[in-house]
Amino acid sequence: MSFDLGTGVSAINTILAEEANRIGQDIYKNTVHVSPWLDLTKQTKFADGAGYQQTTLVYDRALPTTDTAGNTQGVSWTEVGTLSTGGNQFNTSLTGADAQPLDDAADDVQGARGTGSTDNRSFVQFGKKLKKYSLKRAVIESPRIALEDLRFAAHRQEQLRAIMDVLTQSTRNTWEDRYRDEYELNCANLTCCLAAGSVTRQTVDSDGDGTSDDTYEGNSLFNGTFDLSSSGASDADIEPDANISNAVMDKIYFQMIRKGAGTNAYGRENGRPVFSVVMSSEASYFLMTESGFRDDVRYNNSRVSELIAPLGVEKSFRGFYHLVDDLAPRFTASSGVLTRVEPYVTSSGVTVPNSAYETASFEAAFVLHPEVVEAQIPDPMSGGNGVTFNPVNYRGKFDWKNILNEITNPDGTIGFFRGVLASATKPIKTDFGYVVLFKRDTSTPAT
Repeated sequence: MSFDLGTGVSAINTILAEEANRIGQDIYKNTVHVSPWLDLTKQTKFADGAGYQQTTLVYDRALPTTDTAGNTQGVSWTEVGTLSTGGNQFNTSLTGADAQPLDDAADDVQGARGTGSTDNRSFVQFGKKLKKYSLKRAVIESPRIALEDLRFAAHRQEQLRAIMDVLTQSTRNTWEDRYRDEYELNCANLTCCLAAGSVTRQTVDSDGDGTSDDTYEGNSLFNGTFDLSSSGASDADIEPDANISNAVMDKIYFQMIRKGAGTNAYGRENGRPVFSVVMSSEASYFLMTESGFRDDVRYNNSRVSELIAPLGVEKSFRGFYHLVDDLAPRFTASSGVLTRVEPYVTSSGVTVPNSAYETASFEAAFVLHPEVVEAQIPDPMSGGNGVTFNPVNYRGKFDWKNILNEITNPDGTIGFFRGVLASATKPIKTDFGYVVLFKRDTSTPAT
């Protein structure tokens, strides 16, 4: 019985190597890189009994205004001793016609009685958004395995352990891609690194119609139609021509502070919030060795937060923890249209590094904030109301399946491993999320 160890394991009866005299005792396996997306993505339960599509309610930030229309920001401060209205000087009451009992629906609205002329009130308006999200599912299966082959397989325990490790890696890589892609899809801000002044946009040309009239949130860079040549203000070209820089990261930092993102940052140093940015090793190195900024690394001895330290981060850099993701998305561009380049290619079941990934010109980094999105995963369910079935673990745990069939599996000696994954991405404060797109093959830092 022959097998080819170099082209995969497609045949049922050759899933395990059988010739013991030709195989050493150590069974080796290749793995792919693991990134911090798995550790920092917040995970909660997807609610049962509420359908496949759910909605989250997000309140906008609000400041008081002196008018009920919400156009003039501020409050009216009045000298207590000069109040002309009757009643207590600190708790003034309405006077004149405004003091009459409510007798009309028009009176029972914000600011309808006593506006400005009597007690100098200011008003707060509540803005809110409803954002829909839905549950998605994926299934991963192994090749069919003939159990009788275990009798003759060399070091079968080691081989089975290596197979399970490969399946586990497949699940891990799938979740990593899922969390990264969903985070990018729900970010509200796209920052493009330019030598003549970088820009941050919330409206872009994601459908390739030549007009920057699409909301960036909900339209992925990865969709194959995203056109940077018409995504700027007045449909200007914002295709990156510069590398990531500390000047760009400083702008993003201060924008996030003003948006209120510092309240729940990943850490604090000297009373200031520290955010996290996920990027490749090359991008992190470029920032830390940029001319004029190297002393920020040399003299920074601050303590890393307990949440970030297990990821191997030793210190912050200019308000950010650098979290390395060496599978960061990379792209090529033709006339402003992006094409994603995957870090691995697969042929006949064999996965190898993609050389085109190493030479791709464009790369994306992500400012990661815990309040941008939340991953919701259903709990296993075993039935109800007298009906029972095997519970499914929706986190990608592989279970052995041995399905009887009178033609293909009459004795129940052939089976396979099957893992089911399911999750919904709940959008929350998407305005805290940034995608930074830069040209990685130039030494020119963005401004």
